[in-house]
Amino acid sequence: MDSLANEPEKFDRQELLPNDAMQNLMTPSGWGGYGSYIFGGVGGSYPSVYTHKADLISSVGFCVGNSAKFVNVAASLNITKVRSLSDLSANFTISHKIFRASSISAGALQVLAPSQVSDAPAPTFFFAFSHSVQGIRSKTPGSSRLTYTIGIGSGRFYLKSPYDVLNGRGKYGTAVFGDVSYELIKHVNINAEWTGMNLGCSLGIRPFSGSALSIGAGVSDLTRYTSDKPSMMFSMGFPLSLNRRINKL
Repeated sequence: MDSLANEPEKFDRQELLPNDAMQNLMTPSGWGGYGSYIFGGVGGSYPSVYTHKADLISSVGFCVGNSAKFVNVAASLNITKVRSLSDLSANFTISHKIFRASSISAGALQVLAPSQVSDAPAPTFFFAFSHSVQGIRSKTPGSSRLTYTIGIGSGRFYLKSPYDVLNGRGKYGTAVFGDVSYELIKHVNINAEWTGMNLGCSLGIRPFSGSALSIGAGVSDLTRYTSDKPSMMFSMGFPLSLNRRINKL
C-alpha cells in the first residue's frame, strides 16, 4: 500500500525534458545530444531579404558525448550554395546539462566561411541557456509542453547587414536572442523566436511517430527592425543514432 501511495509523488518529481518536435528554426538551443549521432538537414527562406530570390542552405555533421554526464560536442559542415556544393563553412557547439531541466551551450557558427556567405560577418560566437518548464506535461511521456531559450551572441545576432545600414535601419542588433516553444498537440509545437535582428514564428512538427525526422515552417522578419519584408522559412532535419546501429551489430 505504501508503494502505491507514493506513485503520484514519484510522478510529480519526474524531470520533464523538451518534447520531440522542432522548437527553434533560427536560433541556437542550450540543449545538447545524448550519445553519438550523425545528422543532416536543409533549410531556406523565400524571398530572401532585399531580393526576390530564394535562399537555401544544407548541412551535415555529427555529435558525440552525453551532455547530462559531461558534455556533448557537435560539429557540422554548412553548404550555402547547394547546387554547386560550394561556399562551405563549419559550426561547432559544446553543451552541458547544468541542473534540473536546464542546459547551456556555447559555440561558433560559420567558421572559415568565405566573405559574403551571410549578411553578417563570420564567424558568429554565442552562449545559450535553455529550460523546460516543469508541471506542464507534454502528450509525450517525460516531456514538457513549454520550453524557452535565452542567449547572447556576436555576428549574425548583433551586426546588421550593409543593406540594413543603407536603408537607415542602423548598424547593430540587440545581440540577445531567444525563443519560446509551446506544444499545440502531440508532436506539434508553435514557436516564437527573436534572433537579435528580428522576430519569427513557426510550427515544429514530428510528422511520423517513431521517426526522428523533424520539420519546421514559418515566417521570419515580422518587424521593421531589419530587412525589407517578411519571408517564408522552412527547415528539415534527420539525426541517425550511431549507438543504436552499433548495438545491432
